[in-house]
Amino acid sequence: MPNTAFSRLPKVELHLHLEGAIPLPALWELIQKYGGAPDVPDLAALERRFVYRDFVHFLLTWGWKNQFLREYDDFTYIAGQVARHLAAQNIRYAETYFSPADFARHGLRTQRLAEAIRTGLERVPQIEVALVADLVRDFGPRRAAVTLAELREVQALGIVGITIGGSEADYPPELFADVFAQARAWGFHTSAHAGEAAGAESVWGAIRSLHVERIGHGTRASEDEALLDYLAAQHIPLEMCPLSHVRTGLVPSVAAHPLRRYMQRGLLVTVNTDDPAMFGNSLAQEYQALVDELGLSLDDIRALILNGIRASWLPQERKARLIEAFTGDPGWVPSL
Repeated sequence: MPNTAFSRLPKVELHLHLEGAIPLPALWELIQKYGGAPDVPDLAALERRFVYRDFVHFLLTWGWKNQFLREYDDFTYIAGQVARHLAAQNIRYAETYFSPADFARHGLRTQRLAEAIRTGLERVPQIEVALVADLVRDFGPRRAAVTLAELREVQALGIVGITIGGSEADYPPELFADVFAQARAWGFHTSAHAGEAAGAESVWGAIRSLHVERIGHGTRASEDEALLDYLAAQHIPLEMCPLSHVRTGLVPSVAAHPLRRYMQRGLLVTVNTDDPAMFGNSLAQEYQALVDELGLSLDDIRALILNGIRASWLPQERKARLIEAFTGDPGWVPSL
């Protein structure tokens, strides 16, 4: 269990997938709604379903889970459940991914999906949640362009940016250069999952072809010292998810994770949970693991949280107010 100091700390999340953050009891309700699953007879079996052989197995499990999200009301429901769960952890602000293209097979339109999610989020005023659309690289750049055009129609629902997740090695960032250029022209912020399931060349591609503002993950950037120098010099934030990287076999342990070395090199590192319901993690547990296995201090953890505010896509004046609120919060000062 994490130290209570970590639970009390005010927090932000920048790399959180809505569909991967559904609390398991809520997902269990959806599974029952649609007739159950033969290999998941109870909640304990559902928890066991989220153990992965490798990253490919994780992606297959992601697809399996999504079959139980079929109606707009399902998204209103999970958005509210996720927001309540985040607020209970003292997470004050989150930039949360959703993947509209994954649900076209159920006849769900991007615009109404975004509306349904926003309806659920607004039921939990204790947390502010901005939305980031994952264009899902596996559907290719043409589908990504269609999804982007649909998103523009509902951009006012707090959709602040885009990313591409999915099968990184099979769909390199260069394929999506035109889509990202259009996104920037329409005022969307940009990130890309890179350096997770593919190497440093994927991070370079996201930077050079997509001109992203942030890198999702970036763990394998460590394979290229010149890339680390560039990331540090350009202050490109990394949305790192250490326990996710361990659960999918990207790194063997938190002790082997490059996060501390990145911090020492001057990279702008943030810490996030990625898919917390699917990995069984929380931000407090992430912090505890970094202290226990990488030797970080409470001051290091607080610095990572402030990095998250600075790397967010909030306006500058909102960032300043949030930093002031965090550093003045009673939960900011306890020792370990």
